[in-house]
Amino acid sequence: MDVPIPMPTDTHHLTLMQWLSPGYPVGAFAYSHGLERVVEQGAVGSADQFETWLTDILTLGTGRSDAILLHCAYRTETPHRLVELDDLARALSPSSERRMETELQGEAFARTTAAIWGSEDAPLAYPVAVGAAARRAGIDATMTCAAYLHAFAANLTSAAIRLIPLGQTEGQTVLARMTPICHDIAVQTAHLCPDDIGSCCFAADIASMQHETQYSRQFRS
Repeated sequence: MDVPIPMPTDTHHLTLMQWLSPGYPVGAFAYSHGLERVVEQGAVGSADQFETWLTDILTLGTGRSDAILLHCAYRTETPHRLVELDDLARALSPSSERRMETELQGEAFARTTAAIWGSEDAPLAYPVAVGAAARRAGIDATMTCAAYLHAFAANLTSAAIRLIPLGQTEGQTVLARMTPICHDIAVQTAHLCPDDIGSCCFAADIASMQHETQYSRQFRS
């Protein structure tokens, strides 16, 4: 029988690095969050255009919404309330691909984390799963949220490098500019509730719907 691995409190930042690294088997590399469609349409074709798109996604779209969901999951003390948050997270998905993106990554995260650290969480949408896991592990919520957002931005940057294409240095320069944005969102959303969730990234939402029928695709969303 496998014995759960203890989590020393002075290594919490390293645990977050593991949870949110490309090597953690959630399949994040398979999703572009609609970016593949906007590149195909010609709306994003340079580092500057990608930076604008990514900034909007983080500050006005999924980034901010996921941050609120993660913080709410962290503060949740009852399984029933966690299920309600999970239902909301799934309902907020504007397309079937975006719902698949959060569901499958969340399921994979919960399954892997349970196998290693001995948790028993049911499959949850990705930000809800990460928030619940961080609470259980005693990892700071704001630090978790900032790391989650940065990992999200890093995955989309990797997709942009392949799709546009961007040079590695160009892509990493854009990602470096996202670091303070991720931190600010994590701080600003720390005490918000589900009623504060809102998004106005309509072009990205429509792109995710159109991606479902795009003829040639590298990504699942």
